[in-house]
Amino acid sequence: MRESPVVVALGGNALAPPGQRSSVSVQYERARATAEQLVHLSERPLLVTHGNGPQVGDALLRSDRSAEILPRLPLDACVAGTQGDMGYMLAVCLDNAFRAAGVRRPAVALLTRTVVDRDDPAFLRPSKPIGGAYDETEARALVAGAGWVMDRDGERGWRRMVASPDPREIVEERAIRTLLATGAVVVAVGGGGVPVVRQPDGTLVGVEAVVDKDLASALVAARIGAEVLMILTGVEHVAVDFGKPARRDLHEVTTTELAAHARLGQFAPGSMLPKVRAVLRFIEGGGRRAVITTPELSEKALAGEAGTQVLP
Repeated sequence: MRESPVVVALGGNALAPPGQRSSVSVQYERARATAEQLVHLSERPLLVTHGNGPQVGDALLRSDRSAEILPRLPLDACVAGTQGDMGYMLAVCLDNAFRAAGVRRPAVALLTRTVVDRDDPAFLRPSKPIGGAYDETEARALVAGAGWVMDRDGERGWRRMVASPDPREIVEERAIRTLLATGAVVVAVGGGGVPVVRQPDGTLVGVEAVVDKDLASALVAARIGAEVLMILTGVEHVAVDFGKPARRDLHEVTTTELAAHARLGQFAPGSMLPKVRAVLRFIEGGGRRAVITTPELSEKALAGEAGTQVLP
């Protein structure tokens, strides 16, 4: 395989429907459907990344419910655990989908760590809500007992807030390159990677944070020389004036135009803005093209015929 890699970034909802808790069988079914949408990439060097928001939320809830008999799980351990669960599920489904298409190509799930800066300003202002909701009495007890930062999240109640620092380095970058060179489909950078900081002596230690999956995907895509970064989500296009009569879908847009829309506040911070930031970083880092669309349109989008195409 001499072509440049394609990086496909899947949202955490690729396995868990938004707004509801899913059984393992339902998650397998969604993973199977997603894998089948990627069969058209079976002849390309392929790195698949994924989010894990719903899954980490479930892991934290299990830890919370069993806190009286077992120690609470640290957040980095939850990210690592869900990476393993989801990586296994995606690897099985990718193997099966490719085999059904007559392609014998192994899928490998790689536990991935992402280095962040201990001095990142995000640690001073934890703002990423994670896990379940609590009433005010419970929230105050968790602040006092567990040292959590809590804040009200609309009508849901009080939720834990954690830092979401910028990704600086993918520890397993060389391993990803090596696996891609063997022809394997690689599943990595799950949930943005397990967040770690590098100590003065070079050792790594996990931190209580989450790394944005799309930003981490953009970083690894640029570092491995990917030709295309495809962010697959729940909408066919990025849109400006979303939810208004003047809504306009963006079909082909330059980084300059997209950045201008972002500065004007066109994209919601909790949904589309991280994806926009990611594709801008990817192309600024040397990428040729980025695409935002749905899994169902990924084949046409790779050919430049669907989705929002972002160009230098």
